[in-house]
Amino acid sequence: MLSIIRETPPHVFGVRATGQVTADDLKSLLLPGLEVLTQKYDEIYYLLVLETPVENFTAGAWFQDMIAGLKHFTKWKKAAVVTDEKAVEKFTDAFSYIAPGEFKGFPIAQLDEAISWLKIKSE
Repeated sequence: MLSIIRETPPHVFGVRATGQVTADDLKSLLLPGLEVLTQKYDEIYYLLVLETPVENFTAGAWFQDMIAGLKHFTKWKKAAVVTDEKAVEKFTDAFSYIAPGEFKGFPIAQLDEAISWLKIKSE
């Protein structure tokens, strides 16, 4: 399930993932949220707090996630993925080398640091 994190700066769209995450979660919450953000700011600052193992994302959810990433490919400025899964954190850090924008992984204990990092707008 995805839920919106409201304690973020206005230019940041934050989402918390818990339990099983499905394509419907992404279609009903993530995609519309990214759409509003790009319409309002013409760029994406994104926070994902991953409180569920990545195995709990269905194949349909991964497909919708890919669609979201590609649809707004040039709009990504910063994305923070907050998780205690070290492999996901490292993958997020490495993603900055192949995608526009900055992507950074943070452990759950550093959620406040992730939000602070997202507050600073990129040039």
